[in-house]
Amino acid sequence: MEITGFFTAIFIGLIIGALGRLVVPGRQRIPILLTMLIGIVAAILGTLVAGALGVAETRGVDWIELAIQVGFAAVGVTLAAGAYGRRR
Repeated sequence: MEITGFFTAIFIGLIIGALGRLVVPGRQRIPILLTMLIGIVAAILGTLVAGALGVAETRGVDWIELAIQVGFAAVGVTLAAGAYGRRR
C-alpha cells in the first residue's frame, strides 16, 4: 500500500464507518468519533484484504473492496456497541 492509498483509506474510512453503522440493525450507543475510528481501521484492513485476494485493482469502482471494508466496519461497530454498552 502506497502512502496515497493510506490517506485515501483514512478519508474513505470516515464514510465507511457511517455505512457500517447503517448496516448494523438497531441503535448503537457509541460515540461518533469511535464510529469514525472503526471506519478508518476497517478501510485499511479492507484494502489490505482486498489486495491479498487480488481484487484491489479493478477498472472503475472497486465494489468488492468496498463491500469488504463495510463488512469490517459493521463487525467493528457491532463489537464496539456491545462492549461500550456493557461498560455503562
